[in-house]
Amino acid sequence: MLDDLPVSEYAFPGPLRDQLIAAIRAGEKTTTTSLLLDYERENDPLPSVGDRAVVIDSEGEPIGIEEIVHVRRARLAEVDLPHAIAEGEGFTTVAEWREGHEGFWHGTEYRASIEDPSFTVDDDTLAVLVRFRFEPI
Repeated sequence: MLDDLPVSEYAFPGPLRDQLIAAIRAGEKTTTTSLLLDYERENDPLPSVGDRAVVIDSEGEPIGIEEIVHVRRARLAEVDLPHAIAEGEGFTTVAEWREGHEGFWHGTEYRASIEDPSFTVDDDTLAVLVRFRFEPI
């Protein structure tokens, strides 16, 4: 059954992914944010309600299955507090959420992954906001 599902990866393998996986397992992380650019660069379809995927940890081991329950596109300036809190990273304001995510998107690892060493986001950058349900395996 797991072999039939696509893989869902959070951040890059390492400490941030480990933190996010722990938050997912604890039920604290029920939303995530990606840039629309990521889907366009990979020519991947946007997630849809009902999509299921195998979530993997930093070692590439499956830890559970996520099911998408809500998807919306939004400008970064439109991300709201409920979404930011449900990311499960301890954010208590949208400004904290934004700072944390900009740190990721402006980091060398992300910039290298999109082959743009000067990449930046702004209020008008389009994001894909996803709410999911998680079932451990």
